[in-house]
Amino acid sequence: MADTILHDSAMRLFGDHVSPQIIAAAETGTWPDALWSSVTEAGYLDVLGDGAEGMSEAATILRAAGYHAAPIPLPETMLARWLCAAAGLEAPDGPLTIAPVEPTDQLALFGNSISGSAAYVPWAESAEAIALVGSGSVGLGHAALVEPGKNLAGEPRGRLTDAAVSASAPMPNSIGAEQVLSLGALMRAAQMAGAMEAALDLTTQYANDRVQFGRPIGKFQGIQHQIALLAEEVAASLVAVESAAARVAASHPMADTAVAAAKIRTGEAAGKVADYAHQVHGAIGFTKEHSLHHLTRRLWSWRDEFGDEAYWAARLGRRVAAAGPAGLWPLLTAS
Repeated sequence: MADTILHDSAMRLFGDHVSPQIIAAAETGTWPDALWSSVTEAGYLDVLGDGAEGMSEAATILRAAGYHAAPIPLPETMLARWLCAAAGLEAPDGPLTIAPVEPTDQLALFGNSISGSAAYVPWAESAEAIALVGSGSVGLGHAALVEPGKNLAGEPRGRLTDAAVSASAPMPNSIGAEQVLSLGALMRAAQMAGAMEAALDLTTQYANDRVQFGRPIGKFQGIQHQIALLAEEVAASLVAVESAAARVAASHPMADTAVAAAKIRTGEAAGKVADYAHQVHGAIGFTKEHSLHHLTRRLWSWRDEFGDEAYWAARLGRRVAAAGPAGLWPLLTAS
């Protein structure tokens, strides 16, 4: 995320191809072809490489995508293509997704079919294929039975109950289902950090433009206080995501701990940022004509995906407990 050139480039790309009209159309089922083509041509889909060494670059791109509320399965496709490359499977060129994405769901692959089910699979109906994470194996499949649904932001989310498996391979020794979930959580955190940045910018602009009692409301101490609290949450989230992405890219032994902290921190910040932004905007922030709701509805949805704060707090707590009293300080200070 520290790559300013990449971030600026991604911001321009998404700014050129994402508009409130495109987002609204996507919620009704219209696929944003021009946006997807531009993302593909930019090489964003394979930024992770085959060993997650590109996670810092991926987080930078996803931060920009979240800022613009890009209505495409970009993190899902990045993650699915990385997993297929690591397992030696040839992924199709179009949009992909991955299942399962919930910590409590489990799949098992048997030949050309699966057992189990996966709830809340992102973009299952729009994806050309689904990267299936089984117990000890990876598969590429096409959804046979999907119970369609949407999250609060209007993004497709479906319950996968069956899939036709076209190819499968053993899970690489260096990868497990928990690592896949961890990378997905970090990607969602990066999207949330970007969306919160956009909410801060919208809120600051509105406070400077909206005049009450003869002066901009941003001149009132109460409004300034809310914006300062909002900015604090955004800054903390950006630092947490950037730190976690750098550790994942470097295969740092504390990478999982950093990811847990990032998902917890951005999840908690998401609710606060939405509250502060809507309080400053007043009623207008809830209207369809205003852009704020495209961001806050995603924040409310994304914080629960790839494990919510409670799941990651429990996972982090188990690691701290396992380290014992003598291991707590080294755990906190590991560079």
